[in-house]
Amino acid sequence: MSETNSAAEVAAPHRYTAAMAADIEARWQDFWDAEGTYEAPNPTGDLADGSGLAAKPKRFIMDMFPYPSGAGLHVGHPLGYIATDVYARHQRMTGHNVLHTLGFDAFGLPAEQYAVQTGTHPRASTEANMENMKVQLRRLGLGHDKRRSFATIDAEYYKWTQWIFLQIFNSWYDTEADKARPIADLVAQFESGERPVPGGGEWGALSAADRADILGQYRLAYASDAPVNWAPGLGTVLANEEVTADGRSERGNFPVFKAKLRQWNMRITAYADRLLNDLDGLDWPEAIKLQQRNWIGRSEGARVDFPVDGAGDITVFTTRQDTLFGATYMVLAPEHELVERIIPAAWPEGTHPVWTGGHANPAEAVTAYRKQAAAKSDVERQAEAKDKTGVFTGAYATNPVSGEKVPVFIADYVLMGYGTGAIMAVPAHDARDFAFARAFELPMRCVVEPSDDRGLDTSTWEDAFASYEAKLVNSANDEVSLDGLGVVDAKARITEWLQAHGVGEGTVNFRLRDWLFSRQRYWGEPFPIVYDEEGIAHALPESMLPLELPEVEDYSPRTFDPEDADTQPETPLSRNADWVNVTLDLGDGSGPRNYRRETNTMPNWAGSCWYELRYLDPHNDQRLVDPAIEQYWMGPREGQPTGGVDLYVGGAEHAVLHLLYARFWSKVLHDLGHISSAEPFHKLYNQGMIQAFVYRDSRGIAVPAVEVEERDGAYYHAGEKVSRVLGKMGKSLKNAVTPDEICGEYGADTLRLYEMAMGPLDVSRPWDTRAVVGQYRLLQRLWRNVVDEETGEVTVVDTEPGEDTLRALHKAIDGVGQDMAGMRFNTAIAKITELNNHLTKAGGPLSRSVAERLVLLTAPLAPHVAEELWRRLGHTESVVHQDFPVADPAYVVDETVTCVVQIKGKVKARLEISPSITDEELEALALADGNVVAALGGAGIRKVIVRAPKLVNIVPA
Repeated sequence: MSETNSAAEVAAPHRYTAAMAADIEARWQDFWDAEGTYEAPNPTGDLADGSGLAAKPKRFIMDMFPYPSGAGLHVGHPLGYIATDVYARHQRMTGHNVLHTLGFDAFGLPAEQYAVQTGTHPRASTEANMENMKVQLRRLGLGHDKRRSFATIDAEYYKWTQWIFLQIFNSWYDTEADKARPIADLVAQFESGERPVPGGGEWGALSAADRADILGQYRLAYASDAPVNWAPGLGTVLANEEVTADGRSERGNFPVFKAKLRQWNMRITAYADRLLNDLDGLDWPEAIKLQQRNWIGRSEGARVDFPVDGAGDITVFTTRQDTLFGATYMVLAPEHELVERIIPAAWPEGTHPVWTGGHANPAEAVTAYRKQAAAKSDVERQAEAKDKTGVFTGAYATNPVSGEKVPVFIADYVLMGYGTGAIMAVPAHDARDFAFARAFELPMRCVVEPSDDRGLDTSTWEDAFASYEAKLVNSANDEVSLDGLGVVDAKARITEWLQAHGVGEGTVNFRLRDWLFSRQRYWGEPFPIVYDEEGIAHALPESMLPLELPEVEDYSPRTFDPEDADTQPETPLSRNADWVNVTLDLGDGSGPRNYRRETNTMPNWAGSCWYELRYLDPHNDQRLVDPAIEQYWMGPREGQPTGGVDLYVGGAEHAVLHLLYARFWSKVLHDLGHISSAEPFHKLYNQGMIQAFVYRDSRGIAVPAVEVEERDGAYYHAGEKVSRVLGKMGKSLKNAVTPDEICGEYGADTLRLYEMAMGPLDVSRPWDTRAVVGQYRLLQRLWRNVVDEETGEVTVVDTEPGEDTLRALHKAIDGVGQDMAGMRFNTAIAKITELNNHLTKAGGPLSRSVAERLVLLTAPLAPHVAEELWRRLGHTESVVHQDFPVADPAYVVDETVTCVVQIKGKVKARLEISPSITDEELEALALADGNVVAALGGAGIRKVIVRAPKLVNIVPA
């Protein structure tokens, strides 16, 4: 605090200062906690008699799950939390039953990394971080229902995460019913013969292992050998988000390889159409919807089978089946399972030398190329590289429409993650295929007539020609011709031919892949799965949940030579033999048996897929959520056909993964009858980011922002000139400002006001500590308008205000109310500031009715000072649940408006008139105005155009 401010405090002992703010804020935070001010009643239990709750509108308001970092919060973190708090407070004051709380997403890699480095148990560091974050958040005065808070690491929480996993494991997707159903229903169909057993035979005659394998093809949670990002140098599999664009680990910069490992997966692809279609009913930003649509990636085309002698079919998905006659070679992803089956022992006679990569035989060539491809990330593989790489498998497939033998290659530009992991290459009409064909001297055939003058001879082409407008050429066999057809008609005709001949069919493909759900880590939810001696997976019964993490001596996964892609992970859990190997009676009639536990853990996404449901009924140990409670808070209703949270606020960086995964879990639980809402979040709002200036020295190293001086438009640190750019705020960039610092200097209410006043909530904005004082002064003026700074007495009077004040007050009420409802908090603060300035300039004591409504307007934004002033004004009930002021329409409408009078398009007069004036009255006033008469100079009038009350346009004769 400056010397000037200190002197002012002595001179005015009851002035609103940082010290007074700290006292006020601490007292009211204690009061709110003790009184349970923010506790939201449920329709059962809390209000068993249902008194009035059913008639009261509800609002379920949520922030995206925070992760409790050891670094604590900087001022950028609470932006969304303050915004939802302001909105929630306004909703309470407009008669809503508001559920607003906050938990912690506490499993994950950062705590495990810290455990590896220090030996500290991840729970200990995580709980310490949570306690620190709770203290910081409480200081902001956030109105959370603390009874409903939890952390994903709480055993009573992840018991239900494990339970949901088992619901998904024990379910399959019935495409005829278009919903998930219990796996027992599928078994019953196999047993009765209603559904044929894949591969033939009777269900009862199959071995337990065979039945488990068949059910694994249907289960919504299943284990399979999946291609993953394997980092030997870290000893773990990584999510795509943890791999850099150059194919290295984000942590440690180790090489990352593609490897096949046994992993758990979620069959999210079964829900692709529903995930896509239900976006239409959600109140989400269009940009986020577009990202999800692109991620799901629905495309219509055809499945086409290319037979390979002695090895079955290579199946491709193509959206351009009309170009089948132009397919002159095929490419498989290096990881494709067919590769081993189709490669011959030796190169076929006449194999082009460039196809072999200089290797003695196909097996050697494929092995070497696979190792090369495994060292690249998907991003690198999809990049438009100048040089295309690949190798011939030694096998040929048959083009089903032309009968031609086409060579089969593997190449890294084809990924297993899209389509079938195999493509038919039409090099004349695809740029990547064209480049590959040129590199490997492969033939091309033009089957889409070029619209330019290049002609049909592809040997003269410099690049491919692709078009949806051109006609087909060179596309006919003895049974079907596409020549002369446009693309749409050609697609339809060839699809019909493929289906008639049993070599393909029209189909829909999705870019979306099944969700890889395993991590080779310690700090995550254990899978409630055990394996018997035959390797068959069994679900633990609900009575054995939660399955808790055991203690381990070493939290580190085993690491290997970073360049050795052929190693296998060893998880921390696998080293605890007493936990892994158990004798259990699963209650299935088999009695006690020996089992081996799953030693992977769930990914950190798991706990955040359903946390909105636990907020509703956090202490229910009998079921996931009480149906009546879930229906009340999240059930479908008018305008929300799929139900969900009323407002969900968080960063746009979670546009796809978290939101998509949570939507998937909701739909499964909905299908199985556990919840009424088919979507988790009805309305989504993405807040912007608070940025800060980053200062770097000549070495490019960030220097502490607080130590930088500005001189003549340049910036200096320790006498050295430094650069300045706007970027993220963070500890590593040495520009972080903590909320504790600002609260200590000005108070939490000032911080809240400043963050909300910085600009529109959905736009990023730069932090400027020097500007915080503006909102501090607003609160000081507000305080001074109600409280005498010398005596501490309330100065309001019980008289009615004048008309000017009434107009200013009701316009503010009207505008602030609309802004609050629309989350335009910056303009709401501007209107409150304008009103407060008006009252200050008016002088004299405030009318009580004006003072009270001013305090109520301010309450959602600055709740501590509002609560204090409300009590000082003589009220005994908390301001939190008071009614928000309602504007009197008579005072909202302007008493006069300005009307512009134009002659030949030029303004000649301005009239102050009543907004309710008629066209006829306005025309008469305009024509009688002295300036208008003078401008007309006696000329006649051909036409008068009146747009009451704002415009009169006179056209002279």
